[in-house]
Amino acid sequence: MDPTTDNAGNTGDPRRARASLEALRAEISKAVVGQDPAVTGLVVALLCRGHVLLEGVPGVAKTLLVRALASALELDTKRVQFTPDLMPSDITGSLVYDTRTAEFSFQPGPVFTHLLLADEINRTPPKTQSSLLEAMEERQVTVDGTPRPLPDPFLVAATQNPVEYEGTYPLPEAQLDRFLLKLTIPLPSRQEEIDVLTRHAEGFDPRDLHAAGIRPVAGPADLEAARAAVAETTISPEITAYVVDICRATRESPSLTLGVSPRGATALLATARAWAWLTGRDYVIPDDVKALALPTLRHRVQLRPEAEMEGVTADSVINAILTHVPVPR
Repeated sequence: MDPTTDNAGNTGDPRRARASLEALRAEISKAVVGQDPAVTGLVVALLCRGHVLLEGVPGVAKTLLVRALASALELDTKRVQFTPDLMPSDITGSLVYDTRTAEFSFQPGPVFTHLLLADEINRTPPKTQSSLLEAMEERQVTVDGTPRPLPDPFLVAATQNPVEYEGTYPLPEAQLDRFLLKLTIPLPSRQEEIDVLTRHAEGFDPRDLHAAGIRPVAGPADLEAARAAVAETTISPEITAYVVDICRATRESPSLTLGVSPRGATALLATARAWAWLTGRDYVIPDDVKALALPTLRHRVQLRPEAEMEGVTADSVINAILTHVPVPR
């Protein structure tokens, strides 16, 4: 099947794709109240073929958000609860001996899906965490020396709890850098929380998204057409230099022991490009870079212990850099 043709035989069109992706917010809002920035971040990650780290306290609808996105995009999704005893083969799959044929056959793991929800990824040891690295970077899984490609699109949405660290294994910097975006999921406002309770009182069941009225409003063909259009979005030399100046400023900040790598600069350029296209432009402006700077860079820097003790955060350092780095005219 042509990659720009959906199951109904409709050819992907950039304008139709943008309208369909914009409709995601309204569709997901049938199940998830608020969280528009997180929805936008997940869409940007899909457009950039990246992955997302979702951070928020328990009960703020992180899992529901990913499931609703998969339903609205007509994509497969699987969830893995990361625990201390989880093994790499529990994610990637393994060879299973078939007594009927007297041969080994590959049994795919949950990573063979479009949207993988890695729930509480920091609760499993580094060996199991690293089993996702090849899948995230190479879009394949190698078992017994044989590489097996993953579906396209493929996105890992990993969650972690920011307030409970007992018994956890913090993600190393090398693995954090593999995530395109780190999105913080805040607690809802008072009115949003009232809306959540009202929905539940009226019979809303988060386990039944079909009953909630969520219908597919976009699909793989729309994503393919959108990715092609994003790739054609113009980036001027001034914007490229602006991204480089921001990232180099993080390496010179006295509050940081680790600044943004060239991979992070590439990521910021890609996310700004996707955001520009989503907002209806075929060129990138400085405001696009600023809009995606925090979610793209906050997990790629490391604070000095003394700065952290003084209440400095990664977000505050990046915001200060955005204020001081000259904006191209």
